[in-house]
Amino acid sequence: MNISGELLIGRHAVRGGAGTIHAIDASTGATLEPPFGGATPEQLDQACALAWQAFDTYRETAPERRADFLEAIAANILALGDALIERCVSESGLPRARIEGERGRTVGQLRLFAGMLRQGDFLELRVDPAQPERKPLPRADLRLRHIPLGPVAVFGASNFPLAFSVAGGDTASALAAGCPVIVKAHPAHPGTSELVGRAIRQAVQELDLPEGTFSLLFDAGLAVGQGLVADRRIKAVGFTGSRAGGMALMAIAAARPEPIPVFAEMSSINPVLLFPQALANRAAAIGEAFAGSLTLGAGQFCTNPGLVLAVAGEGLDRFLESAAASLARIGAQSMLTRGILRAYCNGVGTLAQHPRVQAVARGQAGNDMQGQAALFCTDADAFLADEPLRHEVFGASSLVVRCRDLAEIRRVVESLEGQLTTALHLDAGDHDAARTLLPSLERLAGRILVNGFGTGVEVGHAMVHGGPWPATSDGRSTSVGSLAIARFVRPVSYQDMPADLLPPSLRPDSPQRHTWRLDGKPQGQAD
Repeated sequence: MNISGELLIGRHAVRGGAGTIHAIDASTGATLEPPFGGATPEQLDQACALAWQAFDTYRETAPERRADFLEAIAANILALGDALIERCVSESGLPRARIEGERGRTVGQLRLFAGMLRQGDFLELRVDPAQPERKPLPRADLRLRHIPLGPVAVFGASNFPLAFSVAGGDTASALAAGCPVIVKAHPAHPGTSELVGRAIRQAVQELDLPEGTFSLLFDAGLAVGQGLVADRRIKAVGFTGSRAGGMALMAIAAARPEPIPVFAEMSSINPVLLFPQALANRAAAIGEAFAGSLTLGAGQFCTNPGLVLAVAGEGLDRFLESAAASLARIGAQSMLTRGILRAYCNGVGTLAQHPRVQAVARGQAGNDMQGQAALFCTDADAFLADEPLRHEVFGASSLVVRCRDLAEIRRVVESLEGQLTTALHLDAGDHDAARTLLPSLERLAGRILVNGFGTGVEVGHAMVHGGPWPATSDGRSTSVGSLAIARFVRPVSYQDMPADLLPPSLRPDSPQRHTWRLDGKPQGQAD
């Protein structure tokens, strides 16, 4: 499948007429062909009009058919073969093994939602049968299902060019919910985006779905993204990126005559808490594992460990020695874009010049397209006194905070903003201390993990990839796992509706009755 540089608007592939962008080889800085044209206001309007026209038809497609659609997308992505992998490696600078793994995760997400659709319980069907004889007042017949919100604008992320991009979790969950999707491709990987976009468009055609079910737009500036969020036909937004970008989209969405939800994943430093017994028993091993997690993907995961909290002492010293030795052996890595590399270097430079921050270790130096890992240390007093020390440095940089005791660790935890993850390294003797901190940690983060690091995100039913502000714009949701579909649906109740007017899923003879709650109880549950 060739890369043309065209927009995909419904069934049409057209040249964008508003400016030009080029992909850049992230490892060499060389320009990659072809050029991509940004969408004009007229082309943006066409994509939104098609999505709105498709909505009422697509939202009522049978869940089994939407499942077939998602599985067809997965198959088409796999059929792209090496062409997709090679282009993605060039545009992202990420190693081939990482991209192959990310392709597997992307396909797995699509298949996960296909399985949910076939099971049917995502509709959360509920029936409260009429009770005409109830005293003092009869009860009406009430039936509830969840319906999709409407067309969704999805913004491709820079750091996951497959799993959080054109066919990533936001797109998969929105399509599964019954929402047409318009993707604004990330400018760092337009070729990858087009290849995946064509795989989705092919699946739309294979399943004979409305042509506005999917469109892909490129943007030579900010106008397309801003215009998408402002368009009255867009009913929700999925975004992964910077806090500034997410807040800008939220402001546009809130200022509309009809405000809409923006589900934005934005900023997290993912604190790691090292407990005394764990440090006494295995400080060196934890330090080595930490260095690996910190530098994974050049530190460009949403969940890299950017902050470490521990009580000062011999155990923490051994952790730092091990982490420093490990970092010294790790080479610099290509970063996703020059802009991301520049911001990373500025953040590291600010820490290095801070009068109360000490440099602990640097990774190996690289070329002018690569980021060099960095580890710093400070004390709790300095950290608590200087709010900028709590800011994210996106890349392989982390700050260790020496605390006097567990009470001071608690004070530091309580000073932090919302996070995606927090990790606890503990042994049996640390359980009592950890237990006292759990209420604070539950308020802090969407995922709490033990004896690991947040950089492994399982795509499953019990995963939460979200958290309190500013980790996400809405801490009640997740962008990874089957619960992500809940972002793009809302409940509708039908009262005393004649059976032939009810949605098929709520009729008495519905094959989905096994997924109902009857009077609040799962169907088939004993009284």
